[in-house]
Amino acid sequence: MTRMTTMTALALILASGAAQAETLRFGYAQNATPTVEAMQKFAELVEEKTGGAVTVQFFPDGQLGGEREMVEMVQGGALDMTKVSGGLLESFAPVYGVFPMPYLFDDQDHFYRVMDDAAIMQPIYESTRDLGFLGLTYYNSGARNFYTVNKPVETVEDLKGLKIRVLQSPTAIRMTELLGATPVAMGQAEVYTSLQQGVLDGAENNEFALTIARHAEVAKHYSEDGHSRIPDILLIGTAAMDRLSEEHRSAVTEAAQESTDFHKTVWDAAVEAAAKESADQFGVTFHEVDIAPFREAVQPMYDELQGETATVVTAIRDAGAQ
Repeated sequence: MTRMTTMTALALILASGAAQAETLRFGYAQNATPTVEAMQKFAELVEEKTGGAVTVQFFPDGQLGGEREMVEMVQGGALDMTKVSGGLLESFAPVYGVFPMPYLFDDQDHFYRVMDDAAIMQPIYESTRDLGFLGLTYYNSGARNFYTVNKPVETVEDLKGLKIRVLQSPTAIRMTELLGATPVAMGQAEVYTSLQQGVLDGAENNEFALTIARHAEVAKHYSEDGHSRIPDILLIGTAAMDRLSEEHRSAVTEAAQESTDFHKTVWDAAVEAAAKESADQFGVTFHEVDIAPFREAVQPMYDELQGETATVVTAIRDAGAQ
């Protein structure tokens, strides 16, 4: 679907009749099924907890543009809510740059311990208040791995010279450069054609990119290096929060947290199903990777950290030692 102009997107919202104060207008891009289900669960819980006084109206699958456009619409008040990658938010608040840091989390359990720790996460969620929006909760978006068209990535040397699509994140770009590849920052919608036409040699994402975005049709090697675990962040505009009563603000916050709990119950099975579908239906080969040399190659990124980002990374690493 082609991207709409901001004016067209605004017209769509207004035409929907969803501008009532009791309706939270929520736009999001294309997502894996568990995350869509979690957002729908959030809407159900909001309505339930407020006795129908607050409802959520969705504008799904990029109807209003890409993730950046929707964050900007939340800032401007045209949207009330969105869900975007934490990697994208680095360009709005530098502290979000901790999440694309390579090999930061030891495993999924470590990731959940950190993300459920209010002492770590609440200051991050609040870091964009002056920009017009706040984080409410997170959803797991899995481990990001390299996948390629022609040859597997099993060693750092295998990345040398490859053109790899990365998130529009300075941290992701720096990581890819240190690993010897050429980073190409582009939107998700452009990746399939770029892989097909040889503009890209590969990309990096979770298993759902192979199935939902159909990248498994052109990329046949998936290398499980797990270089980052970047959460999706559920955002709400400060104007939207301010117009709700205190009781309804609490209900929305509770609903968000409970939707995360729901997401955890369905995520792992869906990832396994996506991997199986990729292998069985598309012939994708999954490759195990010794990540020690990869960690060593990106160590300069940790040596360069300072200020708030360094403090948060230390807290995250300490949580992994628990």
